[in-house]
Amino acid sequence: MHMWTEKTVDRESLQKLYVQMFSIIKEKIEKQEWPNGSQIPTEDELCRTYDVSKATVRNAVSELVRSGYLRKQQGKGTFVTYAKQDLGVTMKTKLTEDMFGEGVKAKKELLAKGLKQPSEEMRSILSLNGDQDLYYILCRRVVNGETAYLEESYVRLSVFPGIEDEDVCRVPFYELIQERGAKKISKVVQTIEVSEARGEAASLLRIPEGAPALLLHRLLIGSESNPIAYTRLLGIGKKYKIMTEFERIK
Repeated sequence: MHMWTEKTVDRESLQKLYVQMFSIIKEKIEKQEWPNGSQIPTEDELCRTYDVSKATVRNAVSELVRSGYLRKQQGKGTFVTYAKQDLGVTMKTKLTEDMFGEGVKAKKELLAKGLKQPSEEMRSILSLNGDQDLYYILCRRVVNGETAYLEESYVRLSVFPGIEDEDVCRVPFYELIQERGAKKISKVVQTIEVSEARGEAASLLRIPEGAPALLLHRLLIGSESNPIAYTRLLGIGKKYKIMTEFERIK
């Protein structure tokens, strides 16, 4: 078993302990302190080293198993399965300024962000089990001085430790996860439908209650076929163009 220089969990941090443990273990794997194929310390060893509960360790390890960093072998222990992979194809999905015609001036405004108790709908969409935190982001896109659409995003906190310190408006949410998240996106399921603006959404969009609106759902799925984040865009009746790019990595 490899010896290592310990990082500690910060009990004053707003991050859950299991999220901190997830980051600590992930870093050791990516830096090859625990190389591919090696066995990681037992639950008891990790609990003693970091002074955390077994529940904290189990939650962190379970997320790492789902992310493809670890595998459990019955009766033998937990082993590193992570190796830098060439996935062959990377996918970029974005909304272009052609949504509203050429030469527009667009900006994204942050309206709200923070931890949010998942609704039953979000639990179903993201396949949540038990006490799992979601991070919520609400943005408004303004085009030529007028509100164009609202963007709500939900992400598992374990997918993006430290997201509260990020400028979530600087790049599209998809690109932010690919660039900075602990898990990478391997698949996007996107659905577009015509809906109606209701309640707070109608108020923020400054359109009448029940007015027609374009509703786009975007489910982001990780390498283990698990949903890791979800974005919902609600836009007013303008010109829209959705562009998806596929690029092969040489």
